[in-house]
Amino acid sequence: MDDIQFMQLAIEEAKNAPYPFGCVLVKDNKVIATGKSGETINFDPTAHAEINAIRLACKKLQSKDLSGVTLYSTCEPCPMCFSAAWVANISRIVFGISLEESSKLFGPEILVSSNYLNEHGSNKIEIKSGVLKDEILKVYDGFEK
Repeated sequence: MDDIQFMQLAIEEAKNAPYPFGCVLVKDNKVIATGKSGETINFDPTAHAEINAIRLACKKLQSKDLSGVTLYSTCEPCPMCFSAAWVANISRIVFGISLEESSKLFGPEILVSSNYLNEHGSNKIEIKSGVLKDEILKVYDGFEK
């Protein structure tokens, strides 16, 4: 599978979430965890798609080190989610729409980009943006706010 196919899986997660945000974690070309936003159903403001997927992957692998893992997210990880990926040593992040674009659709956000955070961290994560952006925006357009 490739970035497009894994992002399509993240989009499917988003379609089945209270807020349309989905995430897939992949290692050695295999999905090791998925996540969707769950802040409203779990009454947990940290239950973002990326955090949920990272928690599941760490539990499944019995490790807090996710080196070699790619995180696919429908939206650019917020500062909290990027920090969790950084602490977990995730190697690569692939996302669809930016935080700036998301904040226009869903409301205020701390607009600190993943690139900015990455530039100021001691270990670097490879970042790729804009993957299936138009398809993700269609999912977001259909979401009842």
